[in-house]
Amino acid sequence: MNATWTLTKMRMRLAARNRTFLFFSLMMPMLFLVGAVFFVGRHGGSLGGFVLGDLLTITVMGSFFGLSMQLVTFREQGILRRFRLAPVGAGPMLASSILSNYAMALPTLLIEILVCRWALHLQSWGNPWAIFLLITFGSAAFSSFGLIIASVTNTTQETQIINQLIWMFFLFLSGATIPISALPHWMQHSVLFTPATYLATGLESATTGQIVRPDLITDVIALGLGLYVSFEISRRLFRWEPETKVTGRAKLWIVAALVPFFLFGAYENAYGHLLNRVDTNLHLLIDAQHEFNSPPAEGQDSPQLSSPR
Repeated sequence: MNATWTLTKMRMRLAARNRTFLFFSLMMPMLFLVGAVFFVGRHGGSLGGFVLGDLLTITVMGSFFGLSMQLVTFREQGILRRFRLAPVGAGPMLASSILSNYAMALPTLLIEILVCRWALHLQSWGNPWAIFLLITFGSAAFSSFGLIIASVTNTTQETQIINQLIWMFFLFLSGATIPISALPHWMQHSVLFTPATYLATGLESATTGQIVRPDLITDVIALGLGLYVSFEISRRLFRWEPETKVTGRAKLWIVAALVPFFLFGAYENAYGHLLNRVDTNLHLLIDAQHEFNSPPAEGQDSPQLSSPR
């Protein structure tokens, strides 16, 4: 445990000097935040919490992108070789990557929450406990996905290509950018097999205060299983030396990391109610937004937003 904590502090200092990591962990989330404030702005209201949930999802998902690039860069530059000289195994090294990534993402996530609270006129904080749980498990799970990518790629160029493909897949097939209810019917059932869906729908419900305990438990279990499987696979495939190459077949382990979500997707399609929950919650928010934006009846005061506490 002491070795993991020492490595975590060291990894945070190294990450602060890595431009690629800082871009995907800090600059890109801020660009999304500015865009949300610009386009939603004073029209936030009830839908502002929904937008905040999507912003948090995008920031948490981005953890796999910056972390995988950082590790591959360290391996190419021989930095990982220096770590190996110490009596440290792959487990503490990878665990420190997840912890440092989480610690460095928290300030960005807090800024997003505070700015959206003010700029999007949020009337409540949603469910802070659920938000914290989903961010914690989501950050750890997606960081573990990044560890697998770093373990099965040989160069930074190859890592960038795989990252871009996975990132676009997560971004557009999770509900974080396009509401699931707006997707074709067959695609709605397909997104239930992706890990990003459980993070996005969970955070959207948590930031709008609509999440209930059974749904929160389901989302946390899905992300927790993804974390465990991904971490174990990356630990077994981890390479310290840049000269050690992996074969193309090893990249199939990326698919193996998604097995828990294939199982959850199959269950949701057969017995679950996630799609109905997402559709119902979104329509409730839209109705509340229309009520807020509609002009008051004659003799009535205009609706007022509660001030932030």
